[in-house]
Amino acid sequence: MTKIGVLLLNMGGPDSLSAVEPFLYNLFSDHDIIEIPRLIQKPVAKLISKLRAKKTRHYYEVMGGKSPQKEQTERQAQALQRELGEDFKVAIAMRYWHPFTEEALEELFKEGINRIVLLPMYPQYSKTTTGSSFNEFDRVFKRFPQVPVVKVKSYHDHPLYIKAMVENIKENLPNWEDYFFLFTAHSLPVSVIKRGDPYQKQTEETVRLIVEHFPKVEYALGYQSKIGPVKWLEPPTDKLIEETIKAGYKRIAVIPVSFVCEHSETLYELDVSYKKLAENLGVESFVRIPTLKDHPLFISALKEIILSHL
Repeated sequence: MTKIGVLLLNMGGPDSLSAVEPFLYNLFSDHDIIEIPRLIQKPVAKLISKLRAKKTRHYYEVMGGKSPQKEQTERQAQALQRELGEDFKVAIAMRYWHPFTEEALEELFKEGINRIVLLPMYPQYSKTTTGSSFNEFDRVFKRFPQVPVVKVKSYHDHPLYIKAMVENIKENLPNWEDYFFLFTAHSLPVSVIKRGDPYQKQTEETVRLIVEHFPKVEYALGYQSKIGPVKWLEPPTDKLIEETIKAGYKRIAVIPVSFVCEHSETLYELDVSYKKLAENLGVESFVRIPTLKDHPLFISALKEIILSHL
């Protein structure tokens, strides 16, 4: 009997405070994200992770001591498993912390799978996210039985994904007409975009398609989570918050578009740091729309995406 393995690919996050530094080391060791000369990449990653660990630990202390991403991705996998049925086996593969790709593949092959679908939990493609996860899979997969592999590159404009985003906003913001929509996405170095990475265009297209469902709403798109001195995509989300409030908008809905699970970027950067900034500037209402997680429409979208690629 044919059994298809589905790997949900995500970034992962530290599952304890003691995991913060090794998580950062794994992140900064990834040449797809940090383009340091390979000969010195790991020593530099060791130094950066040690220097950043204390500040980053504080984020996770505020968040309850760990990232919720693993549990949320597991719930997505469980919901998708129920939708797909017994002919499929869904597992999760994290890029920078457990369960790693090798652990996920071991789980799949115990089930006797004879085909694999790689489904990134990044709706918009970038070489730094989906591309990195695909590269890691290709490296690890060489040690396993060779079966056909289908790679889903992106679904930034998939109608059901857009519908899920729209419904999620309406469910969490019934009086959406009263708000300025401030979309926010993880930033990238401009140099990556200039080399042909489609992430910025796909993110802008996602926002355009969502806004079509909200007549006359005013909106903007900003980018967050810049690291290092190089030029990154702009405008920065925090500066956009300042400009929006100074322009007279007092009710702001912040909508993450490049995240489908909660991270430190949403739970700390948006919910703590940027919210405090907005309150200090006199905002009347600052609503952060939660990520999709296992929203039923999003799970339906993932199912449809898998079946269409098969």
